[in-house]
Amino acid sequence: MVRGGSKMSNLLNHVTGILEDKTATAVVWSGVGAAISKTISCAEIIKRQFSIQHQVTKLLYQIVEEHWEPKIEGLETLVVKRQIPAIHILLTSEPLKDFNQLGCQSINGKKFWEQNENQPNKKQQLHSKRKKVFKQIQNSKN
Repeated sequence: MVRGGSKMSNLLNHVTGILEDKTATAVVWSGVGAAISKTISCAEIIKRQFSIQHQVTKLLYQIVEEHWEPKIEGLETLVVKRQIPAIHILLTSEPLKDFNQLGCQSINGKKFWEQNENQPNKKQQLHSKRKKVFKQIQNSKN
């Protein structure tokens, strides 16, 4: 789990060692609250470094209940429930069993910047569209 105060380099070195030794074929990155951006960064670094082709991302909220004891006698304890965002990112080199689940991403040998041969690029799509003729409508007042 990535925490706000932990050093990313220590986590990245640990995961790199595990994946290089082939002791594991998958890693799960988890982060809560302010650590979400670091969690995503760590996952992206490892994904690029090891060319990991399969990813499942889950977003959720963790409910945290805080109890505040009053400093003045006779008052009730204040209970505050907060929803804190969290993320879990599974990176695996093994093919996923269910590609239709929410948050599933798979490259399948194709990089996201590579274009499908059957799909025209943006310039071809723009030129193939018909230009619409601009018609000016005049309002006449009597």
